[in-house]
Amino acid sequence: MPSSYRFYVLSRTMETIKKGELLTNIHVTDATAEGKGIAKIDDFVVFIEGAVAGDVVDASVYRRKKNYAEAKTVKIHQASTDRIEPFCEHFGTCGGCKWQHLNYDKQLELKQQHVKDALERLAKLELPEMDPILGAPQTQYYRNKLEYTFSDKAWLTVEEISSGEKFDHPALGYHIPQRFDKILDIKTCYLQADPSNTIRNEVKRFAIEKGFSFYNPKSQVGFLRNLLLRSTAGGEWMVVVIFGFDDAEKIEVMMKHLSTHFPQITSLQYIINTKRNDTFFDLDVYLYSGKDHINEHMEGLSFTISAKSFYQTNSNQAYELYKITRDFAGLTANENVYDLYTGTGTIALFVSKFAKKVTGIDFVESAIVDARKNAIQNGITNATFYSGDMKNLLNADFIIKNGKPDVIITDPPRSGMHPDVVETINKSGAEKIIYVSCNPSTQARDLQMLDANYLIRQIKPVDMFPHTTHVENVVLLVNRNS
Repeated sequence: MPSSYRFYVLSRTMETIKKGELLTNIHVTDATAEGKGIAKIDDFVVFIEGAVAGDVVDASVYRRKKNYAEAKTVKIHQASTDRIEPFCEHFGTCGGCKWQHLNYDKQLELKQQHVKDALERLAKLELPEMDPILGAPQTQYYRNKLEYTFSDKAWLTVEEISSGEKFDHPALGYHIPQRFDKILDIKTCYLQADPSNTIRNEVKRFAIEKGFSFYNPKSQVGFLRNLLLRSTAGGEWMVVVIFGFDDAEKIEVMMKHLSTHFPQITSLQYIINTKRNDTFFDLDVYLYSGKDHINEHMEGLSFTISAKSFYQTNSNQAYELYKITRDFAGLTANENVYDLYTGTGTIALFVSKFAKKVTGIDFVESAIVDARKNAIQNGITNATFYSGDMKNLLNADFIIKNGKPDVIITDPPRSGMHPDVVETINKSGAEKIIYVSCNPSTQARDLQMLDANYLIRQIKPVDMFPHTTHVENVVLLVNRNS
């Protein structure tokens, strides 16, 4: 590295770094699990947004803490060999695909390292050699679900502000990171295949033409509030428009336009949400045209997906994830399998034909209703589903009633499992546990508690969301007493 790019601040003490200061010619040496670059000034750490390991940058400090500072890249003097040109015009503002500027092989390397660090450094567990991460063959247009938000005033980008032009237009797009009331207007999104972009842009254009009001998140006023788009590999499309108040005439105008303009929509629905938050799981969903669901197919199974259903948002990688889970389970058709946090029963039903019996549990009652429907429509009779709070439902009495599990599959939310659930698993006597996680940090915490009775035998990370910092991880544990 040229001498001109050496730390200009090496001789300084860390106490002199202040909020608002411009740090120049900083050599970025590493990356965080959240996607920020890491630089060190003596022993003082600076986390830098928009920086890649190997970059030499100028960065402006926007937050100063006792032992670290946070900064944002303002100029790149020397680009890392891992840096590439982002493909989306909204990169850097949207916040949704933080690693577009990083080549995909490097993304996979960092995700694999993140899993390893979480399990070794946080949980201090003895690990076998990890399997290589499974990358995604499709790194654009891989999502089957997107949710957009309307706003009466679009968030202005730096470029728009500096142009000197007057901007005052509504938005249909994504929340600015950490700003619930600020919406970035999206022109093209590379996460979901067309007609996703075409539908979103037409909804916005038509709404403006008709003078329909866009929602204001602060004042809680406005007609158009949210837009949900779901699709399947077989070409089915669900569109759900969420309105801020009930106006039958206006709703009819919007829904009729969508129905006639986009015949490929197989499920057109709407919701009226007058609450102060955007959640709609407790609200009625009204069918305007088509079916009230779409169907995804996987290895001969058909899964009904309703507006409120959970289904993995990357269908192709979900299939790979489930195959890894099933392979880790090593089922011989004689096992009693528990599937914890089963959702709509996708994993439970996927492994059912290889097991003697499968029992699925989830706290969302509507998801369990869908799971039971999915079992019936696929002719599966050896799967039973229960809804309830996991820590209360999964106990000694439940195990007596449903039989001792031979294999436990658990796929909890990002927060991981409640300690009471971990304790019950520890006492279950199951031969194998397959722990599927979207958060290696909470997974590491839970694995540490399971370590007394279970040994980690195999680890396989899976990239479900290219260009993001998220990584899925599958861990096989075997009973130490077996």
